[in-house]
Order: sequence, then structure tokens, then C-alpha cells
Amino acid sequence: MVSRPHGGRLVSRVVSGRRREVLLEEAGELPWLELSLDRAVDLEDLAHGVYSPLEGFMVREDYLNVLGEMRLSSDHPWTIPIVLDADPGELRGVGEGDDLALRYGGRVLGVMRVEEIYEWDKRLHAEKVYGTRDPRHPGVARVMGMKELLVGGRVDLLNPLPNHLEDYTLWPEETRVLFRELGWRRIVGFQTRNVPHMGHEYVQKAALTFMDGLFINPLVGWKKPGDFRDEVILAAYKALIEHYYPRDSVVLAALRMNMRYAGPREAVHHAIVRKNFGCTHFIVGRDHAGVGDYYGPYDAWRLFEEFPDLGIQPLFIREAFYCRKCGGMVNEKICPHGEEHRVRISGTRLREMIRRGEKPPSYMMRPEVAETILGFKNPFVGDHE
Repeated sequence: MVSRPHGGRLVSRVVSGRRREVLLEEAGELPWLELSLDRAVDLEDLAHGVYSPLEGFMVREDYLNVLGEMRLSSDHPWTIPIVLDADPGELRGVGEGDDLALRYGGRVLGVMRVEEIYEWDKRLHAEKVYGTRDPRHPGVARVMGMKELLVGGRVDLLNPLPNHLEDYTLWPEETRVLFRELGWRRIVGFQTRNVPHMGHEYVQKAALTFMDGLFINPLVGWKKPGDFRDEVILAAYKALIEHYYPRDSVVLAALRMNMRYAGPREAVHHAIVRKNFGCTHFIVGRDHAGVGDYYGPYDAWRLFEEFPDLGIQPLFIREAFYCRKCGGMVNEKICPHGEEHRVRISGTRLREMIRRGEKPPSYMMRPEVAETILGFKNPFVGDHE
């Protein structure tokens, strides 16, 4: 059956009706904080229960517990801090117990009841969350660019963010209803930030063999330069599902959530989030949420061993490759042949081929998927976005 939300209750901090009108009117008289896009996205995810059981940005106790113990103060597993940063000047005259309007692009998104304002150590944060203080790590670089103080407290969402991918967006409340309507009891989630190649398809179908349904949930939003654009990823998956998956076996929905590149910690975080969407199982990939060589190939698998109470079952499926002798996609557990027969599917090589306008061979990528990607004039995120 559809999994219980993390913490036992799906959080909803989305305000509507007359109460929304009242809060919007009051927000015009409140002190306000202009959010970065990252924090605005976190606000929306908090309000829609993506981060259940969190009801707002973390107060100091939860924040420090997550850094040190990878658990909330309630003892629920949690690995990634969800925090709101601000400069002292932005909070002048704001104290604990006050209401604070949260804006993005000059428009009120929501209201926060300030519970705590506290200092933080960015270097400690980077070391704990990313396992490194190296400023070349994209997650570390973003942390070091954040503001001096953190503000914790419950939030209410009054207005949604503009969303050019609204047709692909489903929130946890909606997926839970959809999974029940489809009659799915065992649901496996798949996290991605890339277009699908044959290795991804192999892993997904290996999991789907034992499940009622597959929830493909690409992350959209900020990515590092060279990553595929959001609309390219979704179009490529739509082509794959249309041509190569049984009808009603897959749900595809985008999730606007910040990609942190935090490796093992972020893998656990991704599992918790998909648990809130209703998944009972979650595929944990090789070097899940990694970047460069900061994390070992299967470090994330080992971290999951520390959370027997996670409430969602990780599925560890080894990296797939094409074996010339087997004549298909396999992995090292089922292929007896030597490395000379194996062709690894390199994401870097695929991107290079697509940049040159070349169609990857069919053992690397389905032709319909390749044609869809090549149909975009520029499928990649640029250096200045």
C-alpha cells in the first residue's frame, strides 16, 4: 500500500480561501525578506509536504541535530538541513515571535512565524553535509555564498511560484490519490537529473519487474552548467515511456527541488522525499547525487544501513553496461564475461556526442530518446544561468 508520510502525517501549509486573503492583506504591513530562488523553492516544498514532517525552516536544535546525528530532534531520520539564510540588516527590528513576510521577485509568497534567529558555521555545515570544504564542489560553493544568519519557524504559503512545467507537476497529496486509483501497492521511485540512457532503463525495469508501478520523478530547477535542461529531460522521458513501457505502469512528474550534490546524505534525503510522495521503495543509484570524485561509487548504499527505521525500502541495483558477448544490458552480478566485452555507458561521452549533433548508438540510448534530445537547439544549461 502507499507508504505513510515521514513522521506519520503529510504536512500542508498551503493557505486558501478567506484566511489567505486576510494573511495577504496583513503581509503588506509586515517586515519582509526577499528570498533567493533556492529558498523560495524550499518554501513551496515545505508547504506542500514534500519535506514532511517539517512545517518550516529549521530552528537551531533541528539544524544541529541534522548536522551531527542525521536526525531531527524528534529522532526521525533526516540528512539535509532545510534552512533560511538572511543578513542582519534584513532582519532589523524582527525578533522571535514576530511574523515575517517572505517575498520572491517583489511578490509575497508566504508568511513565517519567526521562532529563532541564530548564527551558523558555514565551514562546519559544508564539512558535515558534503564531506568536504573544497570550494570547487558546487554545493560547498553555494553554501559559502549564503548569508550570515539562519531564521527558523513555521511557514504558510499564500502564492505559488511561477511554474513553466505546471503540466508535469504533481504534489504528494496528488500522487497518493493517483497511486491508489491505479491500484498500486508497491511503488518504486526513481530520482534523476539526467536524460535516460539504456543503463537507466535497465535499472528501472529491473525494479519494475517486482513492483506495481514506477514513479519517475526528475528534479527540475538549479543545476550546474553542462547538465541537461529541465524541458529536455522531461521530453526525453516522455518519449521513452511512450515507446518502451507498458501502459499505466509509469507515472512521470517533475519535482522542483534544489539539487545539492551532497552524495550519500542527499541519497537518503531523496528517499525520504519520495516516501512522502507515496513510494514504498526507492532506487539508489551508483554515486547517487554525486559530483566529480568526491564520493565513492557505492557510498550511498552504505549510509542507508544506518537508517533501519527509514520507512521506505532502498533498492540497490548495480550499474548496468552493455556486454557484447551477452548481447544486451547486464550488470556484474549476472554477466560472467571480462571487461574486454563490456561497454560502459558514460554520461560524459553521451553529452559530448549530443553536443556534436551525433546520435548515440542504440545500445547506449533509444533512438526515439536521442532524436527528441537532438530536436532541441540547445539541450544544456549554460555557464551563466
